[in-house]
Amino acid sequence: MITCPVCDAEIDLDEDELEEGDTLSCEECGAELRVVGIDPLELEPVEEEEEEDIDFDEDEDDDWR
Repeated sequence: MITCPVCDAEIDLDEDELEEGDTLSCEECGAELRVVGIDPLELEPVEEEEEEDIDFDEDEDDDWR
């Protein structure tokens, strides 16, 4: 058993089958959680990362000449 870091609900998990980096959802609040530690088992909420638009301007490559 582990506690959801978002809503403090108890989550029943088979800790032997989890690996660092796995994701799961809390049944109570629906938060998406990531396993960040195995011994002891630690979860953290997955933050939705804003996708940054990386603009690769091919003309910049010509500046070095």
